[in-house]
Amino acid sequence: MTAPIYQFERRYTGPIEAVIMDWAGTTVDFGSMAPIRAFQRLFADEGVPISEAEARGPMGTEKREHIRQLCTHPRIRDAWKDVKGEYPGEADIDRLYDDFVPLQIDAIAQTAELIPGLTEALDWMRANEIRIGANTGYAGSMIEGLVARAAEQGYTPDSNVCATEVPKGRPYPHMSLKNAMDLGVQHLCACVKIDDTLTGIEEGLNAGMWTIGVAVSGNEVGMSLDAWQALGEVEQDTRRAVAYKRMIGSGAHYVIDSIADVIPCLEEIAARLAMGEKP
Repeated sequence: MTAPIYQFERRYTGPIEAVIMDWAGTTVDFGSMAPIRAFQRLFADEGVPISEAEARGPMGTEKREHIRQLCTHPRIRDAWKDVKGEYPGEADIDRLYDDFVPLQIDAIAQTAELIPGLTEALDWMRANEIRIGANTGYAGSMIEGLVARAAEQGYTPDSNVCATEVPKGRPYPHMSLKNAMDLGVQHLCACVKIDDTLTGIEEGLNAGMWTIGVAVSGNEVGMSLDAWQALGEVEQDTRRAVAYKRMIGSGAHYVIDSIADVIPCLEEIAARLAMGEKP
């Protein structure tokens, strides 16, 4: 008689150790407007205007890579050739990035307000002894003012990681993993990544974390708080449904309108962890 074969699996049943959140569109800058203003100004100055939808396409990626992807967009690439006489090359991307940095710093300074509900979410996390991390596709040189302005409003994450600090930005998990190391996390399955971009959700999934997609306050709807509130209920519902569908399709474990809705999700994740569930 053949002896039975058993396989044992270790299960984590402890609390949430850390929550890692994106900046623009997730915790500050409702609608993630700062990058869009900067990208549109950058290309307009080159005589190659781009639409808001085009500017939002690569959102979440490191900003030089964002510019690279815009330059390879078929319509933008052809429009550039019509104006410049040749397709954009590496030297153009380098120059565009250098020109972009001050535009982005200026735009960030104008849109650094905390998204409503963040303060309450932070209080809940602190009360539950959850460490708080932040990461971003911005370069370190771009966000000094943002970090200072957020601190004035009461938001100071325990760890902040920029895309320029790691080998690869999103969708690679490097930023979230660096956050986890900085925060002293032992179990990646006990971490939650919250992001308003599809590539940011993919980053969290690639890191082995729970993920919460932010649909309305970020890149998917892409409207300032005033503009969103000015919409009628039917139009809001239509835009929300499109954003939710894309976020759910990204693989996010949960999807919410904004950070104001995050506490029930975190409570449910904590309960699922206690039962031994993994992301």
